[in-house]
Amino acid sequence: MASFIADVVELAGLFRRVADKIARQEGQTQARWYALSVFSEDPLTVSQAARRLGTTRQAVQRSADQLTAEGLTIAEPNPDHLTSPLITLTPKGREVLSRISQAATRSRQHWLPNPDTAQLEAAHTVVRSLLHALREQP
Repeated sequence: MASFIADVVELAGLFRRVADKIARQEGQTQARWYALSVFSEDPLTVSQAARRLGTTRQAVQRSADQLTAEGLTIAEPNPDHLTSPLITLTPKGREVLSRISQAATRSRQHWLPNPDTAQLEAAHTVVRSLLHALREQP
């Protein structure tokens, strides 16, 4: 198990480096790319996005502020919480995210040109089980 965890941690670091390289092609960072991605699904507050990304509210707030300054996101009123706006992508933000996602797809096809779908699904199941177990920890 220890070797598995060490490999997952190393893999996460390598993914972050590759993600930063991909995001830089569009003048973004890995953190802003991930923020664009999470805000693209549904309008979320910064706190909700931070929980989804497993990072701090402050880190996501920084990214959201930068993305808003660039015209890639907007803050909309939140009927459930007056001081926590809902962040959503602008059309320009969707275009940038689309270009980054296309570059990421090309990159993934380069690392794993013929993935074994059954193996990937099995690995995904194990990782999701671990994520669930760890999230349940006090």
